Amino acid sequence: MVKRSVVAAVVAIVIIAIIIGAVWLTTQIPPTPTPTPTPTPVLKRTLTISFANVPTLDPAVGSDEASSSAFVNLYDTLVYPTKTGEVVPHLAERWDVSPDGLTWTFYLRKGVKFHDGKELTAEDVVFSTKRFVTIGEGYSYLLSPYLEDVRAIDDYTVEFKLKTTFGPFLMALVRLYILNKDLVMKNIKIPGPYGEFGDYGKAWLLTNDAGSGPYKLKEVKLEEYVIFERFEDYWGYFKPNAPDEVKFIGTSEPVTIRTLFARGELDITDQWQPYENLLEMAKLKGAEIVYIPSGGMFYLMIHTKKAPTDDIHFRKAMAYAFDYNTVVEKIFVGTKLAKGPVSAVVPGHDPTVFQYTRDLDKAREELMKSKYYPELEKYEVEYWWIAEVPDEEKVALLFAKNMEEIGIKVKVVKVPWLTVIDGMARPETSPHIVSIFVAPHYLEAGSILESRYHSKSAPTWEQNEWLLDPELDAAIEDAIATLDMKERFAKYAELQHRIVELCPSLFLFDMVERRAYYSYYVDWYAAKGEGVPVLGYFFDLRLIEVFPEKKAELFK
Repeated sequence: MVKRSVVAAVVAIVIIAIIIGAVWLTTQIPPTPTPTPTPTPVLKRTLTISFANVPTLDPAVGSDEASSSAFVNLYDTLVYPTKTGEVVPHLAERWDVSPDGLTWTFYLRKGVKFHDGKELTAEDVVFSTKRFVTIGEGYSYLLSPYLEDVRAIDDYTVEFKLKTTFGPFLMALVRLYILNKDLVMKNIKIPGPYGEFGDYGKAWLLTNDAGSGPYKLKEVKLEEYVIFERFEDYWGYFKPNAPDEVKFIGTSEPVTIRTLFARGELDITDQWQPYENLLEMAKLKGAEIVYIPSGGMFYLMIHTKKAPTDDIHFRKAMAYAFDYNTVVEKIFVGTKLAKGPVSAVVPGHDPTVFQYTRDLDKAREELMKSKYYPELEKYEVEYWWIAEVPDEEKVALLFAKNMEEIGIKVKVVKVPWLTVIDGMARPETSPHIVSIFVAPHYLEAGSILESRYHSKSAPTWEQNEWLLDPELDAAIEDAIATLDMKERFAKYAELQHRIVELCPSLFLFDMVERRAYYSYYVDWYAAKGEGVPVLGYFFDLRLIEVFPEKKAELFK
């Protein structure tokens, strides 16, 4: 009995020792940590868009599509355009106009910051306006003939005085982009062509921005691309999924574009792609082709001061000989035949204006009236098409074939865009014909009538016609100066009939932007018909939404 008691006691002691040891070990060994879930990475919302060229970043210099699209995002304007041809407040919360239409007073929004943090004031508006008209490039022609003076009444009030009335003045202000005066002045180069203002900051603005817009410049590689990043202190509205970073690449080379698009390195293509290329890209999962009426038009611009196209009957012969239907049905599919010099979607367009159609009998009849008819074999019409827009070659070859049918010889020449701009600056170097898309600078017929046919635009890429007609200039100026819209539009209508009778151009089709884009992960307002048909305003980036998770799913 004694032995059993001893054994039991020993066992009990051992068990107690084990328990105590276990408890001690438990207090000494740290508990196994609870696993922390791996956070889902936040994907940056990026967007890449291609254009025919890299944008010019100085808003007093550029005016092409890429540049205009950049300005809309880097800079703010006093007013913002709408689809109906009107404007709404933007930097200016409201404005007054004097009874005679010559004095306009704008009351600025307070607290608007430039990208460097400085507040935007009336002095910046005055500086930007004077710089705009002094440099005299880009869109400056819209204001320079009318502006007498601009002054700051106080920090948030600006007064414009005009020399003469200008009916679409408010619409023209969508091209007056406001720069940071202090920042530009810190970066001027002296000496320069503008006296005390040196070069007015033009060299610095090649690779920098001085804006207050929703995006700021992040990176520039000249001749290749620019990158914008979201400006977090922007005063205005962003859609919830607006891109954080956007890249504009400057190429429309078909193979390059198709490759980048297929890899997901390009989200929205330029509008200059051959239709066959667009069809191939639209076959990719999540992609589609979009057709967007833009307010512009495709013209064959005819030199009216160069033999043999200086003869009106020669021009009318070409107008009747051309096969317009093939262009819209086979080459630029999705477009609509033009009717006169102004697109049907632009306020002030006259739908009753005459439009030439193919009629070889009338073409030969007109040609026989031409002073050049007896010696047609001595003349050759030189036709330039833009190298960056491959489908234009098809139009050029069709034109040459059509003209051959009535005995007119045509020399078709492929010309790079920058060479076209240089050649069109002088009448002696301009070709007989050049094919070019032109869009309105503000949403009214007067914009097209002025930029296409007024003498002051003759040395620019927007007019190869060289009309140089003082009477027509005066009529355009009178129409634009008319304050009453109904009366102004009636004058626009008369001008459209007058221009068609002169036959300085072939009006081929109303411009429709054809692009491929990934609708699966890009919600683009313009593709849904919600864009403003003013050059550049299809790409107000803060209104586009990007869903990177969907893109990752598509390209996994």
